[in-house]
Amino acid sequence: MANKFLNRIRVSPDKQVDLARWSTNEDFGWNKAEALAELEQVKTRIDLLQQRLFAEDKRSVLLVIQAMDAAGKDGTIRSILSGLNPAGVSVAAFKAPGGREVQHDYLWRVHEACPETGMIGVFNRSHYEDVLVVRVKNLVPKAQWSKRYRHINDFERMLTDEGTTIVKCFLHMSKETQAQRFQDRLDDPEKRWKFRAGDLDDRALWSKFHKAYEEVLQHTSTKQAPWHIVPADSNSVRNLAVAKVLLSALERIDPKLPPDEAGLDKIVIK
Repeated sequence: MANKFLNRIRVSPDKQVDLARWSTNEDFGWNKAEALAELEQVKTRIDLLQQRLFAEDKRSVLLVIQAMDAAGKDGTIRSILSGLNPAGVSVAAFKAPGGREVQHDYLWRVHEACPETGMIGVFNRSHYEDVLVVRVKNLVPKAQWSKRYRHINDFERMLTDEGTTIVKCFLHMSKETQAQRFQDRLDDPEKRWKFRAGDLDDRALWSKFHKAYEEVLQHTSTKQAPWHIVPADSNSVRNLAVAKVLLSALERIDPKLPPDEAGLDKIVIK
């Protein structure tokens, strides 16, 4: 059943992607109560495997989350990682580069933020901004950004070869859902701070961003680091789907506890 679910949301390498054909409100047969209950079970399993990954200290997992504004990147991260040992988890959020970052290649700051052995690392936005935002807003010429698909695939292959399992999720939300979530932010004084004037500028570029995402998903979904398109109109479905993708990756690498030191099992503390 898990493989069947993953196959439904995984993007095949080099397959042309038309986001209009991917549902934003698919529920996979889960109602809200069921999804919330199953999420707790999945998190329990993630917690166990994360502890083993940390103890093994040989490999790492990198969860990359990309989405349009208000699709729920922060909420997803908070939902699936709450309760895990914070010593074994790192989260990096990539905003517009500044300072020393602009004096280096675009992958410099990304490589520095990759998880160490034993860690689950999460990217809230990522190196993919350099083939999304820079393209849509004409920040660099096409001759430059178009080469970056190959750079990124090579970079991710290197990380994989060196022991990092990469999990990539695109949170796929409808334009109508984004409008409602923006309005909810504006109407709630506790959430109004999340709204930026630039959010509406980006919303006006919705079709251009979707076109850029389609090409990203097509050109950078690889055998070693495939993309997953996660329906994100429902928070509970979105959170459970991403958690299941992460759990599947951890189960696949199956981290092991280090062997007991000789005689430790015979020690009795008095």
